[in-house]
Amino acid sequence: MAAGAIRSIVTEQQLRRARLLSGLIIFTFLAMHMTNHVFGLISVEMADYARRWFLPIWRNKIGSTLLYGSFIVHIILVLGSLYMRRSLAMPWSEAAQITLGLLVPVLLIDHIVATRLSSSLFYLRDSYETVVHTLWSKSPFNGAKQSLALVVIWLHGCIGIHFWLRYRPWYSAIWPGVLTIGILLPTLSLLGFVQMGRTMATPVYLLSGYPGGYYDPTSLSADANATLMRIRITMHGTFLAAVLSVFTLRAVRWLVERAHLITIRYPGGEAISVPRGYTVLEASRMAGRPHYAVCGGKGRCSTCRVQVIEGEDNLPACDAQEERTLSRIKAGKGVRLACQLRPTGPVTVTPLLMAKTPSDEAPDSYEAIPGREREIAVLFCDIRNFTTLTESRLPFDIVFLLNRYFNVVGQAVEQAGGRMDKFIGDGAMALFGITGSEELACRQALDAARRIIEGIENLNEQLSGELPDPLRIAIGIHTGPAVVGTLGYGNARTLTAIGDTVNVASRLEAVAKDLDTKLVMSAPVADLAGLDFSSIPSREISVRGRTEPLKVYVFEKGVRKALEGLDLDPGSA
Repeated sequence: MAAGAIRSIVTEQQLRRARLLSGLIIFTFLAMHMTNHVFGLISVEMADYARRWFLPIWRNKIGSTLLYGSFIVHIILVLGSLYMRRSLAMPWSEAAQITLGLLVPVLLIDHIVATRLSSSLFYLRDSYETVVHTLWSKSPFNGAKQSLALVVIWLHGCIGIHFWLRYRPWYSAIWPGVLTIGILLPTLSLLGFVQMGRTMATPVYLLSGYPGGYYDPTSLSADANATLMRIRITMHGTFLAAVLSVFTLRAVRWLVERAHLITIRYPGGEAISVPRGYTVLEASRMAGRPHYAVCGGKGRCSTCRVQVIEGEDNLPACDAQEERTLSRIKAGKGVRLACQLRPTGPVTVTPLLMAKTPSDEAPDSYEAIPGREREIAVLFCDIRNFTTLTESRLPFDIVFLLNRYFNVVGQAVEQAGGRMDKFIGDGAMALFGITGSEELACRQALDAARRIIEGIENLNEQLSGELPDPLRIAIGIHTGPAVVGTLGYGNARTLTAIGDTVNVASRLEAVAKDLDTKLVMSAPVADLAGLDFSSIPSREISVRGRTEPLKVYVFEKGVRKALEGLDLDPGSA
C-alpha cells in the first residue's frame, strides 16, 4: 500500500523532523506577528512602525518561499501522517493537536487571500490602520474569526513544541517561564488588537478616512472581488478535498487490508485481529486495551515495550530509532517497542509496563507519572549505632529525637535545593537534579551534606545533657542515571527514584559507617561538581553489584571545615 511505499523512501522519523521544522518556522512567524500586535497597546502608529522591522524578514522571495512553503509542507505532512496512522484511537492530547491543526487552514485562507494576495495582485495597502479598521468596525465577524485563528494556531504550536521538548532534562527547569510566555503573548496580542480597534473607532479617526483595502469591497472593482472570491473558493475546496481524500483512502485501505489480518495475542488469552502493517500499540488502542506510551508512540521512550513470547519469525528488523532506544535500556532478547513493531504475522506479546484500567484506581488517588530516566545525585544518611543509643530510652523520647534529626536533614536538603525522598527508621534519602543540571545536582548534594553535618553538631550541643553519646552521622553520595517517577498505591504514592545509582549511594553510606567517617562520595560527584578535592583522601572500593571498583573520596577528619573551604553555593554551578 501507499503507506508502505512511503516508508520505503523516507522513515517516519524523517517525516516527523520535516513536520517539526516546518511547524517551527510557522510558529516563529506567528510569535513575531503577535509581538507586533502587542505594540498596538501603545498606539496604532507604533504597531505600524514596529511592522517595518517585521515585514522585511518575511516579505521577500526567500522569506515568503520559506513561510508559505512551510505552510504547504506542514499541511501535506499532517494529512500524510493522518493517512499513515492505522488507528484513530489516540490520547485526547494527540486528538486535540490534530483537530486544531486541521482548523488552521480553514481559518487562515481568507486572511491570506485578503492580505498577501490582495496586496500582491491589486497593490492594496494593508497597514494596521486599514486592517484593524476593517476587522473591528466594518467586519467584526472576520475580526473574531482571525482572533480565533490566532489562538488556535498558537495552541496547536504550543502543544507540538511541548510534546517535542517535554522529556528533555532541561525543559522542566524552564517550563514555568515557557508557560508564562505562552499565556502572556497571545493575551497581550489580542489586547493590542482591541486597543487599536477602540482607538480607530473614535470620531477623530473616523473623520480622517482610510486608504481602504483589507476586506473592503468598495476599494476593489467587481472583477477584482470576483477573482479573490474564486481564489478563496478554490483554496477552501482544495483543502476540503484533500481531507476527504485522506479519509476515503483510509476507508479503501481498511477494506483491502481486511483480507490480510494478523492476530496479536496478549496475556490471559486476549486476541486482537488487525490488518498487517499495524503496530502493536495501534492494535492495543484499537481494541481499547490500556497500553503505556508516554512519548506518544514516537519511539523516544521505552514505556510501551513488550516481550515477544511467540512469533519471532514474524518480526521485522528494528529501525534506527527503535534500535537506539532498546540499546539504551539494554533490552533483552525478544523485547521490542510496541509503537514501532509492525508484525508480519501472528505474535504473542506481554507488555512489560502494565497500564492501569480505571477500575484499578484506589479511591482519592492520583494517576501515576510514568518513570523518566534522569541524571541525578542521590544522598543517603544514617545515624551510626542508633539502636544502642536508644535502647534504654522511652519510645516517646525516641520519637522526639528522631523528629529533631529529621528536621535537621529535611531543612538541609531543602535549603540546598534538593528533594526529600523518604525517611526509613533513622535513615534518610534525598534527591538532587530532578530539575536542573547534573553538575548543579552534585554541588547541591555536597551543600546538603555540609548543612546536615553542621545541623547534627548543633543538635548535639543542644542535647548534650540528654544524650549519653553524641549523634554521629554517616552520609553517602553518588550520581548517575536513575528512573524518576511516581510509585506506590493510593495515598501512599510519592515521587521517588530507582536504579543502580540509588543502590550505590545507599552502599556508600554503609561504607561511611564501616570506615567510621562522616561522608563518602563517589568520584563522579567530585568530577561533576567541578571542585578541587585533591586534599581529600581517595581510595578504590568494591561495591556489591558492580564488577569494577569505584573510586571514592573519604572525608576522614575535619569534614565540616573541608566542605566549608569549598565554594558550594548551588547558584554558582
